[in-house]
Amino acid sequence: MFVLRNLGKFVFGDSTKQDIIQLDQGQLYIVRPHSVKGYSECIFKDAQATIRRTSTQYHYQLVIQRAFEEGEEQLIDDAEDSDDTRDEKTFLLDESLHMRSAVRDGHAVFAWRDLSGDPGDVYEFVCDTTVQPSSIQTFEVVSMQCQFERKYKRSYETATEKELNQFIFTDSPIPPASPVATPPNTSNAGSPVGASKVPAAPAAPVAPARNTRRPKQPETVTPEVVATVTPKTKSAPEALDVFCTEKAELHLFDLASGTFVLQDSEATAVVSEVGKWQYWLQIEGPEQAHVGIPVIADINPVFNFEYLSFIFNQYDFENGSAFSWLLRFKDYETEERFQEGLMRALWEQLNEQKWAKFKDQDREYVMDAFNDLTMDDAPQEADEDEFYEYENEDEEQLQDDEGSRSEEYDTDEDEDDKHVRNINDDGDENSQLAVGFKHDRSFVVRGNKIGVFKHVGDNGLEFSTTINSVKTPKGKGFVPSKVMLHEGDSSMIMQDETNPHNLYRMDLEYGKVVDDWKIHDDIPVKVFAPEKKFSQMTGEKTFLGLSNNALFRIDPRLSGDKLVDSELKQYVTKNDFSAAATTENGYIAVASNKGDIRLFDRLGINAKTLLPALGEAIDGLDVSKNGRYVLATCKTYLLLIDTLQTGKNEGKLGFQKAFPKDEKPKPRRLTLNPMHVAQMQAETKSPLSFTTAKFNTGVDANETAIITSTGPFVVTWNLKRALAGKRDPYQIKRYQEEVKADNFRFGSDKSVVVAFANEVDMVRKQTFSKPSRESISTPVRQLRNRNAIVDSPY
Repeated sequence: MFVLRNLGKFVFGDSTKQDIIQLDQGQLYIVRPHSVKGYSECIFKDAQATIRRTSTQYHYQLVIQRAFEEGEEQLIDDAEDSDDTRDEKTFLLDESLHMRSAVRDGHAVFAWRDLSGDPGDVYEFVCDTTVQPSSIQTFEVVSMQCQFERKYKRSYETATEKELNQFIFTDSPIPPASPVATPPNTSNAGSPVGASKVPAAPAAPVAPARNTRRPKQPETVTPEVVATVTPKTKSAPEALDVFCTEKAELHLFDLASGTFVLQDSEATAVVSEVGKWQYWLQIEGPEQAHVGIPVIADINPVFNFEYLSFIFNQYDFENGSAFSWLLRFKDYETEERFQEGLMRALWEQLNEQKWAKFKDQDREYVMDAFNDLTMDDAPQEADEDEFYEYENEDEEQLQDDEGSRSEEYDTDEDEDDKHVRNINDDGDENSQLAVGFKHDRSFVVRGNKIGVFKHVGDNGLEFSTTINSVKTPKGKGFVPSKVMLHEGDSSMIMQDETNPHNLYRMDLEYGKVVDDWKIHDDIPVKVFAPEKKFSQMTGEKTFLGLSNNALFRIDPRLSGDKLVDSELKQYVTKNDFSAAATTENGYIAVASNKGDIRLFDRLGINAKTLLPALGEAIDGLDVSKNGRYVLATCKTYLLLIDTLQTGKNEGKLGFQKAFPKDEKPKPRRLTLNPMHVAQMQAETKSPLSFTTAKFNTGVDANETAIITSTGPFVVTWNLKRALAGKRDPYQIKRYQEEVKADNFRFGSDKSVVVAFANEVDMVRKQTFSKPSRESISTPVRQLRNRNAIVDSPY
């Protein structure tokens, strides 16, 4: 590292200024000491390095931007397929980068880990000799102070010299970067392929002033792995019954290194009952206890029998931390016994019912859902790169990474101010999103107002108007708790949660509620859904309604109560229905807070199929248009079920005919990799909580993707890869604030509409990233342009 004679004052200057310090001349390289892609590659031959603020307190970015020759930038801006991401690379300033510096051949060099690459891969910014030494030293100091603030969430001014010195990484040598450099000498004894067989990157042009003499090659050093420090292990409560006791290796996922670190090779895992519907997992070694946690859904359990592993999460809610553990068993039988014990405990805790009373075929259904073939210790799929190339095939055509956002849709905005003003003036937040089917519009509920946004082009969102002060026909104001577009997107059905026996129809052309429908005196409406999947594109008047224990049709054309008595299916027991969805042909899926799913071919009769509960409540439901796939949203996972039958009822859907007792469908539980969950928790301090997941849909479009969100992360699954059991078949996009609602644009799997507390955004799915430490840690940057918002009341 460079000599730091005087740390001095942090050169943050004006806190409203985004860029803090800049090195204006240098070259950016990617160096891959162990990759067959080539040892060294010049990314930008002329570049500048900047340390930049983000809108998140204590978060800073290292930004490397390509420098343009005179006239070149204008030519690129004029090109239709320009993409500014090719001319800029952004890195969150975090200690995991191991940012370090050195002087090589008279040039100052900054290096940091490529967190998305292979072990040992680094980026290097090589400063030109024209850069002043004082600027280089200050740049280094600022980077250390930024890393300190991110780690400790407090000002650098409170840091001691010792605390800052921990960000000096002298134990990680910087490999040489040169377009014509060759890899460091390594021993190839016993290897059939020598170093000369590794293909080198083609030579790139180098500025004439640069000294290209090859420096001495340092010896390759593997970075030291430092294990994550876990909270103090709690003692196990007195056991009333022991479900299983099994031996296994215990590993802990280390966030800094991105690897599982062996903690104990002879650990004992015990699952026991410790109270009424209370269960405990205790893991101890010969010398110490490692884990002591209650068995609840938040542990996000994932079993992988191919690799004899079980991964789960442990939360430290007091400190807002999460830890990902892995148990590796000696054989299949041992893991099977452990799974039986853990799943019995989890199911009984969630359902408050004894496992022994559960039918054998239903137990198998539950166990299948928690088996996983996509664990991180599985070999990489051969088509992994092809998948991400496919997902990003249109990336070069992106015109704006962040799409077009509108942050305020209050129509009383001053005409002199065409841009965004204080978004918190009304004290409300966005809560619901309805994306139009027939017309390119999105509607966002904010308190007792509804914002209307027009879809522009392939990826644009333009504010249209605001419907202010939602009121009943009698003039009573209310806040819509649920909304649904209706009758060719010309109407919106809405509900006031204080009056569950009534629904209201708003005429969207006039922007006012015109009908107050009394549904039934004794049956409240808890959920409502369209008659068929694409009914809102037509003039269809009727739609479905659910109460806690009843399913019925609502016909607004009836006089008096609008519930159709002849198409009412009411259950004696309280099923606690929570969600419903329909297919293109009108088949109906109904889910409950108990976690079970019923499949109907029509109203007024018993369900053709009852799928047992895994345990967690189902908060949302969607169905593919042909009825083959049912998608249920639980708090910590999604459940994807193929309803197409084989064998005795081959070709029939579960909506049409009941599954034979011995031929239950095999559900696929879509979860985030527990290691990614641990990284998310380290960033956001909040556990998983998914918004209602949706398929992309359209009359002429097949379902290819799934979208949901949790906290500030929007997540999309590739349906084909999820069904094939591929590893981590999802991509993410992290924002700086919590996502309130999300959905695909109708007829597309490429554009996504996202609602935040005070903003609405449309983005291309191709801007989502493969989950990694870098993509999880780095929120998208602030808006560069804001749409004008004008006064356009009804």
